[in-house]
Amino acid sequence: MPAVAKHTETAARRYDVVIVGASFAGLVAARTAAMRGLSVAVLEAKPDVASRVATTGILVKEAAEEIDIPHWLTRRVHGVRLYGPSLAHVDLFAPGYFFLTTDTGRLLGWLAAEAQRTGARLLLGARFEGAERHGEIFRFKGLNIEARYILGADGARSAVARCFGLGRNTRFLVGLEQEYEGLGRTDPRFLHCFLDSRIAPGYLAWVAPGPAVTQVGLAVTRGRKADLPAFLAHTRHIFGYDEARVVERRAGRIPAGGVVHPWSAPGVMLVGDAAGVVSPATGGGIRLAFHFGRRAAHAIADHILHCGPAPEYALAPALPRFRAKRILRRALDLALPNPLIDLALTTPAMRWVASHLYFHRRGVGGIGFDAFQEQLPRWRPGEGSLRNGAANDAG
Repeated sequence: MPAVAKHTETAARRYDVVIVGASFAGLVAARTAAMRGLSVAVLEAKPDVASRVATTGILVKEAAEEIDIPHWLTRRVHGVRLYGPSLAHVDLFAPGYFFLTTDTGRLLGWLAAEAQRTGARLLLGARFEGAERHGEIFRFKGLNIEARYILGADGARSAVARCFGLGRNTRFLVGLEQEYEGLGRTDPRFLHCFLDSRIAPGYLAWVAPGPAVTQVGLAVTRGRKADLPAFLAHTRHIFGYDEARVVERRAGRIPAGGVVHPWSAPGVMLVGDAAGVVSPATGGGIRLAFHFGRRAAHAIADHILHCGPAPEYALAPALPRFRAKRILRRALDLALPNPLIDLALTTPAMRWVASHLYFHRRGVGGIGFDAFQEQLPRWRPGEGSLRNGAANDAG
């Protein structure tokens, strides 16, 4: 990984674009903008992009198709095991579809190295404290740098949005998560997802086998308590948490209100969680961060280098409206009674809804789940992983 400079500049330096936040959206935008010929700086308040990671980092297939990621940073997971409150479950699978669980901190580090390799400058320990416009140039308070354009990729509580009076996220899911080493009872063929209105009202809980650790967490809708100890107690006999070691704990907010308004101003644009470009229903935002990080960088480069339209006008028609997912979010906020969830779990209607949400109709024709499982080595508790390239891309 290229050397990363701490921010100690004393002379003002001008960039075409300054990106605030070394997030998924920010780092992809930095790499793309630098490849398009812009001078780019990324401001990151943390001393290391991999520290204090606040996301589980599960990639849907569409995200993996946006950005080619080294296989050693991921584990490929083909199915979803969906549990009801009674812990009865159904197994969901779409031929040709998969998820990638990731070593999230190392993935962010790899994206940062890629951005630097293309010429972007990463300024760690550089907190955004505001910027003022002087004609066509923005001057950053306390940092001695200037920019022609500012891209805010600084998360759900965006300081860029606050500075420039842009829209701000007001609806959130609240998540808690722990990472375990040695959680050998976890079947790595599945993302394990739990519906339970008592433990995870308004969303769900999960156990996700990753390349090096297993991520165990839950998220709840606003105004509800996130009770991770209750989930651990409820599922301890399945996964054997006492036999493993907790190596990381995290908490965070997931925007759940859709795209903020306004999300841009002359010379300034929000992207990723800062812009609310996150599915209100599922909380999924990494694919959208990759996609719109790239698109935002394209639009900024076209504007600065090739007399293109203002980037916000170029990008506006492509932004998701999330109409159906906002309706589904309101339904999920109602938190159906647990007996009703258990009753619905095995119905064809529930399978259809769950498959649509998880697999996005992206499976290709081919084998069914039973036939697919026959091609995999038999997994036994304690083995931890499947020694088969089709089932485990952890390397």
